Amino acid sequence: MPTQSSQGKLILDQNHGDGGNAWEKENCDSCHAIKVIHKNATADIRDLTRKKGYDSCVACHGTNGTQAVRQCMTCHNDQDLPRSPLTDGGKVHHFKGEKTAKLNDQECVTCHEASDMNGVFDLNTDLTHFENKAGVKPDYQTEAEFCQSCHNRAHQQADFPIIGKAYDDPLIAIEDDYRFFDYHGFRDGSDQGTYNGLREGYRYPQVVNCTDCHAMHGTHNNQLIIDSSKKGVKSLLDSFRNKSYAVDTDGANGTVAGDYGQLCVLCHKMEVINDSGAKNAGNGLSGVHEVDSDCRDCHTHGEATQIGL
Repeated sequence: MPTQSSQGKLILDQNHGDGGNAWEKENCDSCHAIKVIHKNATADIRDLTRKKGYDSCVACHGTNGTQAVRQCMTCHNDQDLPRSPLTDGGKVHHFKGEKTAKLNDQECVTCHEASDMNGVFDLNTDLTHFENKAGVKPDYQTEAEFCQSCHNRAHQQADFPIIGKAYDDPLIAIEDDYRFFDYHGFRDGSDQGTYNGLREGYRYPQVVNCTDCHAMHGTHNNQLIIDSSKKGVKSLLDSFRNKSYAVDTDGANGTVAGDYGQLCVLCHKMEVINDSGAKNAGNGLSGVHEVDSDCRDCHTHGEATQIGL
């Protein structure tokens, strides 16, 4: 008996079990023996599900029409899957309130409602589809479209309103600025600038993913800025980013608060050195200007008044 829905996804639907005979059943063991399930899966997944037992069923395959609660943390924790995702650091993407506690199961499902968990990230399989400004749920063309389902001025999700923010606050301004002002977005950057130069993997022009700079699952930095190259900058060569170049933007390790040099230098490396561009940004890399100064005096991500980073 297949463990996938009729659409080929992991989430079970009303057709579960020969046209729906198993739909709304609460006890998986009434049909599935723990020693047999996932027999064709890779050894690590097969062994993990057998170790966790039936508690892992609902997390991956959905509630099967019952009142069960999906428990993602059963497997996605620091002991069992410490790199899926990286969760160290006290700051994470919560949906309600400024909390520093780790993510909970419901928050996982909010963004990853029906992931196929095959280890290969796919925008339209692994991310929840939210309504856009037209009230429809189209396929995402970029990761930013997913993030901007909530982070916008005019069509936020009813369950997750962003309130009390100024009109030009990046949390709500980013959708507009991404289209018209932000060089990380749809405004094309140029390789003719004074400080031009990118590390291998990035190019002019390129739409940069939000999670190249922001870590949803855990970081030490404010604004959820990644604190290690391993947590973002995914267009870079793995051999580079896996060296775990540190990023401190809050002044916690002796840097100037607001000095984003350690972040920018992960991708930017000026071809013609000027303005102290050869200076170590503090993480062993060089290639950006004005190191040891507050970048926000000239650059503020998402704000049209300063044209963004």
